[in-house]
Order: sequence, then C-alpha cells, then structure tokens
Amino acid sequence: MRIVSLLPSATEMVCLLGLEDRLVGVTHECDFPPSVAGLPPVTRSAIPNGAASGDIDRLVRERVQHEQSIYTLDIEGLQALRPDLIITQALCEVCAVPLDDVQEAVCRLPGPPHVVNLEPTTLDQVFDAVGQVAEAAGVPERAGPAIEPLRLRVEAVTAEAARRSWHPRVAFLEWLEPPFCAGHWNPELIRLAGGIDPLGKEGEPSRTVSWEAVVATEPDVVFIACCGFDVERTLIDVERLATVAGWNDLAAVREGRVHIADGSQYFNRPGPRLVDSLEMLARAFGTDGPRHPE
Repeated sequence: MRIVSLLPSATEMVCLLGLEDRLVGVTHECDFPPSVAGLPPVTRSAIPNGAASGDIDRLVRERVQHEQSIYTLDIEGLQALRPDLIITQALCEVCAVPLDDVQEAVCRLPGPPHVVNLEPTTLDQVFDAVGQVAEAAGVPERAGPAIEPLRLRVEAVTAEAARRSWHPRVAFLEWLEPPFCAGHWNPELIRLAGGIDPLGKEGEPSRTVSWEAVVATEPDVVFIACCGFDVERTLIDVERLATVAGWNDLAAVREGRVHIADGSQYFNRPGPRLVDSLEMLARAFGTDGPRHPE
C-alpha cells in the first residue's frame, strides 16, 4: 500500500503504527519523525515565509472570507506518487488542504485511492483516529498496542494531578496577534494535567479573545504555544507582551510562571505527541506551587 499523508499529525500516526515504509508523500510541514523529511511534499502554503503574526492573521482571515485555500495541493506530484490511501482532515480550514480540494484531486487519480478524513477534537478521538488509520491501512491489529502505552501515560498524569490539592488558573494562548485562547483538545489537556482554563472550551475551536479578558482571568500560569511556531519564533511575539495593559502586574508574569512551548511540534498537532504535550503541562503545573488550596 502506498500512503500519502496530508497532515503532520497523520504522518506521526502512520509512523507510530510502523508503516513509515509505506509513506510515499507528505506535506511541506511534515517533519517528525525526522526520517520523513526526505519524502516528496505534495502541498505548499499561500502564506509567505517570515510574515509577521498580525499579517498572518489578516491574510488567513481574508482568504477564508473569500473561500480561498491557504494550502494548495500539487496535483501532478500526487498523480506521480500513485497513492492507494490518502489521509486528510476537514476539522480546520486553515490547517491543511481543504477536503473538497482533496476529493476533487482524487477524481483525477487512477484507482481511485481511498481517502480517510480525520477530525479529532479530543484526546480520545485522537486515539480513535490512530485506529482509523490502522484500519484503512489494513493493519487494525496494530492500533491497540500503539495506543495502550499512550493511555497509560495519560493515566499516570491524571493520577498525579488528582493527588495535588491545588489547581492553577491557566491562560493558554495559541496565538498572540491577536490573542487566541486554547481550543479543541488543549483545554482538556489542561484539565487532565490539573489546571483550570477559564477561557477555552473542551472540544471547541480556539477563538479570538481580548487582552482584557486574558488579564481578567488573573492566571497563576501562562502557557504560550503559538500555532505553527517554534519557540524561537514565538519569542519574537512574546517580547511585545510587556506593552499589554496589566500584563506585568499578573502574578504569573511577576513570579516567572510564563511557559513557552513549540506549538508546531506539540499542542497544535492532534497526534500521538499530544501525550507529550500533556506531560509538559503537568510538569509546569506541578512545579509552580499551590495557588488555590481546596
């Protein structure tokens, strides 16, 4: 079977299942495990490299408003790869090639290939998606052994969180210009790690919030994982937070409890490494000290 993954998270699932040797094409963003970097990319982004965060937000909104895709698919490249299975998503219109574009492309391919659409919005659904991929790839027996160690790690985190007598209020930000609160699985990860997210809603998309709303939550911990950014790129935007009214007065800022993570690698990808993301949160919450005794 020849597999093309149109999602970095799906690429990680394929590799988790021991199917990396069947991958023949990936996206321009697929970079984990590092060994997939040599595979031919079949997507590209319409957003210019190096754009400022505010410009990225504006460009994305404009393209969505005009029903223009942010990602384009290399049809000729896809045809040359002759995939039997294509893995994509319809969950987020700004995170991958639109499903309609994929289905249109499939009509022009020989076979045609089978298309699997992944739409997880919770951690359990991410585990279910691993099962979907295993089933579609003809190896359903591999799903359980791949998922079980991940579930055990989640249970270890939740058990530790249950032993703590405090639960920090967390301002989790997925973008800074403008600010976006946590979305989909991230509010759930915060809860499982023992925190409280006053802004995000489990299973629902991240959304724009005001800085006034962020400051008003009086967070014990600030966690920043900008969508598509690594730590180095995120730090460029973090420098500007000192100009936000009330920011420097927050206890989390004054006491050094602002954490910055590689959103591109972890919190933004609904794949196996969400468990790594959960463990990051647990470490952050577990070392910051009690703030809300029960």
